Amino acid sequence: MNILEKQTIGEYVANDFRTASVFSKYGIDFCCKGNRTIEEACSKKGLDAELIQKEIDKIVKSKNSNHTDFQSWPIDFLIDYIKKNHHRYIEEKTPTLLAYLDKLCKVHGSAHPELLLINELFKSSAGELAQHMKKEELILFPFIEKMSNAIRGNFSLEPPHFGKVENPIAMMKDEHENEGDRFVRISELTNNYTPPTDACNTYKVTFLMLQEFEQDLHKHIHLENNILFIKAIEMEKKLFAS
Repeated sequence: MNILEKQTIGEYVANDFRTASVFSKYGIDFCCKGNRTIEEACSKKGLDAELIQKEIDKIVKSKNSNHTDFQSWPIDFLIDYIKKNHHRYIEEKTPTLLAYLDKLCKVHGSAHPELLLINELFKSSAGELAQHMKKEELILFPFIEKMSNAIRGNFSLEPPHFGKVENPIAMMKDEHENEGDRFVRISELTNNYTPPTDACNTYKVTFLMLQEFEQDLHKHIHLENNILFIKAIEMEKKLFAS
């Protein structure tokens, strides 16, 4: 097999986001658990690593499809994209989902008690994501941008109060993993977001919104874990090398 196979799943998706569709198809986590190789992920799930590798290689070698090269973006531009597209998405969709889930519990909770647990899980997610994004926007992201400006302007920077940038990054990654696990459970409880036969329109819309929320969260976490955080750690090493 070729040298590409030594790449992690996160590196594949960071270099070409089109490959995320293959990992999603086989239920392979490319964001929170993107530090594994294809072989490692397939071994755990009992999947055919060679088959998946061929599908990935086909996408990577294809030059016809346009795709966004997030890896090449300046770090401040990437941060701005994450805030405006993914953080704002969570802020906008969360109130609607909370209202819909509360309504479903009242109307359908007796016939579908799993809705009560789904509602509790999403409420926990909403609260923790709000705090998580606040920490990123008020502490971590501004420091990463300061490092970027210092390197660009060739001036020194005082070390932050939290020590190395790996410290808040490790916390953010732990919180990402908690959210990933939570949505695995929500996906299981919703039968992979499949509404029951007696579902009303609100029921169907809610499950569709939950599925879209999870998909957006996967991309959001991928951009941070597999691109932004790696670049930030590299920048810190360069800035404080002396």
